[in-house]
Amino acid sequence: MSATSTVESAETGDAAATTGAAGGDLSDKQHQILAYLREHAAEQTYFKSRLIAEELGLSAKEVGANMSAVVDAAADIDVEKWGYSSGTTWMVTQ
Repeated sequence: MSATSTVESAETGDAAATTGAAGGDLSDKQHQILAYLREHAAEQTYFKSRLIAEELGLSAKEVGANMSAVVDAAADIDVEKWGYSSGTTWMVTQ
């Protein structure tokens, strides 16, 4: 993560999006996924990896591979792996 994006995150007060639970920085893909979940958590609870991927221009495999870091970094929402039928589903609550 660049110093500029760290400063921008600090200025917006979005500390949860800048670091994971272990203190590591999130990648751009992880930031995208976390922002998407935060934006849509109020209107829906269940998210399929493939649908998140379609919205963000990623593959479902990329979403799944990055979700553990997103789960650790999401202080303001709860993200839980929920189901596997026809792809992985994530339950997201505020």
